Amino acid sequence: MYLILFGAPGVGKGTQAKNLSRKYGIPHISTGDMLREAIRKKTELGKKAEDIISKGELVPDDIMLGLIEARISEDDCKKGFILDGFPRTQAQADGLTKLFKRKNLPLPLCIEIVVPEDIIVKRLTSRRICEKCGAIFDPITNPAPPDNICPKCGGRIVQRPDDNPETIHQRLRVYHEQTAPVRDYYRKMDRFVSIDGNRSVNEVFEEIDKVVRKTFNVN
Repeated sequence: MYLILFGAPGVGKGTQAKNLSRKYGIPHISTGDMLREAIRKKTELGKKAEDIISKGELVPDDIMLGLIEARISEDDCKKGFILDGFPRTQAQADGLTKLFKRKNLPLPLCIEIVVPEDIIVKRLTSRRICEKCGAIFDPITNPAPPDNICPKCGGRIVQRPDDNPETIHQRLRVYHEQTAPVRDYYRKMDRFVSIDGNRSVNEVFEEIDKVVRKTFNVN
């Protein structure tokens, strides 16, 4: 089972990927989390990525493809995986297709989650994240505790530097200009489904799960 969760920043890809990972026992691979960990550890890649991400721009394809290839070569990916945040450009999608062919893997199913832009801006400016484990908190579905200490791991709960209105609008502009063509790429392969994400987490998950069960013939 090979899945891509696709959509603009803030549509809920990470939340739904984690739900799918728990249900089907396959890893959730978030390129955003991988990059943030590199930034936190101040690796050479992390330093380069931090400057790029802070401007709302996309990390170069060769860096992202290298990260993904290394990760999906690990043992826990043998039965499948869920990609969250990758591919973001047609060049990355081409590179991913070539990688799948080299590894004799079936083409992934791309599931797009769609949410109106004004809702995305509200979601992202109000959300908070644990800087240690990456848990996400928002005022409506999962509010952060008053002391801003993560109940899961004890890490600090903070606002991501790029979750400010100016950078959010820049990220959405980049998404529409560079990432949206990925939709057409997978649609032409008949490996694309679009889901309305402007509903509760459970309602969105139920629809995604229905698509997954039908596509991969699982119960």
